[in-house]
Amino acid sequence: MEDATTAIAIEKLRDLQVNYTQLIKRAKKHGIEWLERDDFECLERDLGFLDRFQRNTVKRRTSYGDVFNEIKRDIGDVFYEVEEIIDAFVSKGVQKRFLWRHRKNAVNNLHVLSRQFEQISHKVNHIREEILRNRVNISSDDYAGGYEIRPPRKKNMVGFADVTNALIRRLIQETNYFDVIPVIGMFGSGKTSVVWKIFNDPNIVDKFPIRIWLTISQRFSAREIIFRILKELTTINDYDIVYSKSEVELAYLVADYLKTKKFLIVMDDVWNSHDWDRLQQALPNDNTKGKVLITSRSKEVGSYASGERPPYNLRLFKFEESWELLRLEAFEKLDCPSDLEVIGREIAKLCDGLPLAIAVIGSALLRKFSSDLYKISRTIFEIESLYASSVLTEISEMDPEDRIKKSIHLSYDILPYNAIQCFLYLWLFPKGYKIQVSKLICMWIAEGFVQPHSSHSLEETAESYLEDLINRNLVQSCNVGRVKRCWVYSIIYDLLQTEAADEIFLQEIKGRSNEGPTPSMDEIIGRRIYLNSNCLDFISSRPPTAPRVRSFVCFSSDNYVGCPENKIFGFFKLLRVLDVQQPFKFTKIDSDIYNLNHLRYLALSSVLAVLPSKFNQLWNIQTLIIDTTSPMLKVEADIWKMKQLRHFKTNASATLPELTESGKYGSELQTLGYISVESCMEELFQRASSLKNLGIRGKLGLLFEGRSGSLECLKKISLQKLKLINDAYPKPQRGEIVQFPRRDQFPSGLTSLTLSGTFLSWKHMSTLGSLEKLEVLKLKDNAFSGRIFKAVGAAFERLLLLHIEDTDLVVWKASADHFPSLKNLVLKSCERLRGIPVELAEIPSLQNLELYHCISAAESAKEISEAKKRTLPAFVLSIYPPID
Repeated sequence: MEDATTAIAIEKLRDLQVNYTQLIKRAKKHGIEWLERDDFECLERDLGFLDRFQRNTVKRRTSYGDVFNEIKRDIGDVFYEVEEIIDAFVSKGVQKRFLWRHRKNAVNNLHVLSRQFEQISHKVNHIREEILRNRVNISSDDYAGGYEIRPPRKKNMVGFADVTNALIRRLIQETNYFDVIPVIGMFGSGKTSVVWKIFNDPNIVDKFPIRIWLTISQRFSAREIIFRILKELTTINDYDIVYSKSEVELAYLVADYLKTKKFLIVMDDVWNSHDWDRLQQALPNDNTKGKVLITSRSKEVGSYASGERPPYNLRLFKFEESWELLRLEAFEKLDCPSDLEVIGREIAKLCDGLPLAIAVIGSALLRKFSSDLYKISRTIFEIESLYASSVLTEISEMDPEDRIKKSIHLSYDILPYNAIQCFLYLWLFPKGYKIQVSKLICMWIAEGFVQPHSSHSLEETAESYLEDLINRNLVQSCNVGRVKRCWVYSIIYDLLQTEAADEIFLQEIKGRSNEGPTPSMDEIIGRRIYLNSNCLDFISSRPPTAPRVRSFVCFSSDNYVGCPENKIFGFFKLLRVLDVQQPFKFTKIDSDIYNLNHLRYLALSSVLAVLPSKFNQLWNIQTLIIDTTSPMLKVEADIWKMKQLRHFKTNASATLPELTESGKYGSELQTLGYISVESCMEELFQRASSLKNLGIRGKLGLLFEGRSGSLECLKKISLQKLKLINDAYPKPQRGEIVQFPRRDQFPSGLTSLTLSGTFLSWKHMSTLGSLEKLEVLKLKDNAFSGRIFKAVGAAFERLLLLHIEDTDLVVWKASADHFPSLKNLVLKSCERLRGIPVELAEIPSLQNLELYHCISAAESAKEISEAKKRTLPAFVLSIYPPID
């Protein structure tokens, strides 16, 4: 599936003709015959033909057999070749110094590229003729079009009320034994959804202060799972020492910690009894306060894990539950047009009570339904045609497990053109992995999957892609509201694996010794690869270059400080995405990285305090993420010459280079942080006029007083998110900041503000309360200081989330009027706080209250919870550590 490459290649061809005419003329002066204008137009026309063929046949990719599949593979290869040749020509020819100092080599290289371009032109024409000869037709009706930009839809949770109540009663029930409750059900029966609903039920949240959700799946590392539990339970100070412990040693640490605690651990998708044995060693079998819920397709696993007590066998949906869910999914309401009720009930019956099959088919039908009266008759015809088609006829004759797999394929097959690559890309992340959405979106954009939209940024368009996948029940959100992390069900992950492998779209590299030998680079056939463990072994295997690979990502928990024996960046000449942030912490930057001219997304960690000037050579870079152990980062690279740069992120305080006329770019920048106070100059924000997210780290007192940099100049940009970290040496102290900005000095469109280490007086909260659009306020590491916080002045009219962490606050006085829209209140390490204002229970919108290490405030939190539940039963209170 190389559809994104078609758009990239065509755009590069057009860009070559428009912006590099002088380069082509200069090449011809050296005797290099490049294509003439007419030849370029013919090539672009033929590439456009192949592009339309891919778009229009994306839903029929299994219809034509071997000939069709060969043509698809040829198209993918040819578009990659076009892109590579153009980039090589531009990168080698655009440097005049290279041409003159190494004239002979330069001319020879360009001669080779010229001949390759001619060959590509012939190959494109040949594929076009092959398509026409095999009568693989293109119909404009086949093209599903682009994405619809629309708000996210609330997911439907219906049915299984009796099941949910029964399981909650069993979990709350006191026992004199360690209770393990297996929930057994067939593929797609709704096990995960039911258990997830129980996991977040207010009664369960109150009962079990420690709750941990683990996705197990068919291939898993027990050691990694146990280590994850340990990280959830404790703060690991010496990461390397703890991680080096064996599986048994880690299991002992976890079991010892849990032996007296009230906890609920969910293990989703346990496949066999051997897996359960390895996981069980981390559980305190003599703790009668703890509970474990496991889900499995295997009755044998259920009986084995539950011992003398029977497992819970999940029933299928009753017909009325099936019909209710289908209506909600297909029509987004329970009302059903009378003309569609008969056909709808028949479709509900076909699903045999499998919730996932109902949800997937309902989501597919939603795309065909319209509330516009003049379209109703056509909608009825389309749904009846779908019902009468071979697809649903085939589904009706299958056993239930194959039926749901076919239903998932149905939803996958009708995905819009732009969605397929985005969906398959999710296989880049390990099964059960909670994917950071901001990271995913930057990767999609770097790969070229996100097409420009007239009224939306690439990031906004990408968010709409994700919302669409969530609405189709192919992707799950990890949170309510704006999606910050997402994941996919195991059964859908299996579909991703099959489709991505068939398309040579992506390849997983398994590095652990118990999973087989680490493959050499010769065995890599995928366009994109990810390593799940033992990255160093793979890198150190001295492989040759891998010209096909476009993305290389590591998700290992290993930590390696230094530089690999082999030069990692030399392996993959044509990378677009490189993410080695987790396993490697580089002590020097391999010079080969500067030759990755195709690179658009780069994330790495180092111990360095300087970002070398040679990073300028990454002229295609869009997202640059640099983590470092140094508190400061001197950016010698002129980021203002990186015309594609959209996101620059670092954990250090980055001092940016001075702006020069030669560095004329910056209008694409949307994220910048953290930067030093000294870098906050008016000229910077004039250049970065599209900036939406900004982080500033340093001596904020100088910024607030205008002695270094300027906060007021932020008003000239449409800033939405601002993070301010006071990094005074050796550490922030009370009284360092004597002046706080006025309301009119903050950006007028600010929706999110984070303050850290500022030691401000609580009286300044009234200034923040007057920020009209503020929705998120996070106060960390003594952002505010003082024994008493009495809310006065302007109310936080639109504030949805208030997060207060690490403060010496003792008394807090406020009413519901001060936070009228608040939904989430999070308090961390406020150990002196005697109580939370009980008046906050009167806030109608308040849904969630979380306390971490705030023991003195726990009683008032419970009082608020009891009051809220009288009007909002779904209100959630979380207290950690638990209070017996």
